[in-house]
Amino acid sequence: MDTAKKKDIRALTKEQLRDFFESKGDKPFRGNQVYEWLWQKSAHSFDAMTNVSKETRQMLTDNFVINHIKVDQMQRSKDGTIKNAVRLHDDLVVESVLIPTKTRTTACVSSQVGCSLDCKFCATARLKRMRNLNPDEIYDQVVAIDNESRLYFDRPLSNIVFMGMGEPLMNYNNVLKAIDKITSPEGLGMSPKRITVSTSGVPKMIKKMADEQVKFKLAVSLHSAIDEVRTSIMPFNATFSLHDLREALEYWYQMTKSRITYEYVVWEGINDTQEDVDALVAFCGFAPSKVNLIEYNPIDDDMFRQASGSALEMYVATLEKNGIIVTVRRSRGKDIDAACGQLANKS
Repeated sequence: MDTAKKKDIRALTKEQLRDFFESKGDKPFRGNQVYEWLWQKSAHSFDAMTNVSKETRQMLTDNFVINHIKVDQMQRSKDGTIKNAVRLHDDLVVESVLIPTKTRTTACVSSQVGCSLDCKFCATARLKRMRNLNPDEIYDQVVAIDNESRLYFDRPLSNIVFMGMGEPLMNYNNVLKAIDKITSPEGLGMSPKRITVSTSGVPKMIKKMADEQVKFKLAVSLHSAIDEVRTSIMPFNATFSLHDLREALEYWYQMTKSRITYEYVVWEGINDTQEDVDALVAFCGFAPSKVNLIEYNPIDDDMFRQASGSALEMYVATLEKNGIIVTVRRSRGKDIDAACGQLANKS
């Protein structure tokens, strides 16, 4: 059978694999064995499945493919950050990042080739969306970074953030399927509490996550709590307004009782006034929240410049005075364009 016409075996459920073997006159438990090789052991080929007979492996080769990713290029930053250029089976490329600290290793993974949204300060948004990633392509990024963490830092991956290329909630079903494989005891077995999905704010999908009682954490890329300002830098805000976003987040907290994290960059002349921080305080008021003030990473655009130290100090002081947890985050991997907003698929 032509490879292009073969089905990717990882699109099958365990039950479908069992049914396939039964239809071939084999024992259904073979499906369990193959499923374990695919998701627990992250096999990239049927030949790697050493407890399966050669005849069975040939039958799998005749009927299926494993469309695993390939790390085309790996760059290492002077601060230890690693950026992977990941080639997909159709030759499109996305990027993922390993971010090490003294106590943990975080994988920043992509969910789309390009992005569905149009944030003006983000290099990925300039690519536009070419397609959504499949669950196995998201899972493979995590496996690759876990392997790198073990190789270079002698410890397994500890955290995952969906803050790479793409808007995760615009690829909702595949992202949740990937997280299920990553957290399942039949997959990588990671705790969902160590996973954060970062969204620019798609109200309907935030409500859907709340209804489904997901166990991972939610972060919102906010950057302004004033509609006119937010729309000027994140034009989709004209469709998904702050009013609708706040209503969805109120529902999220009501259903999950889970604290909300806001990702927020302060830019000179855009959102660096007392009015801006007061609006943020008011927006955060309905639920326990945390604000991460993120250092801006330039993308060759004169519109955006990092705000002054005094503006950041004003934000920190005002948020703390109002009982809101605030952290100033210094970017990692800037020298290899691996920091927040810089993933632009230059390869």
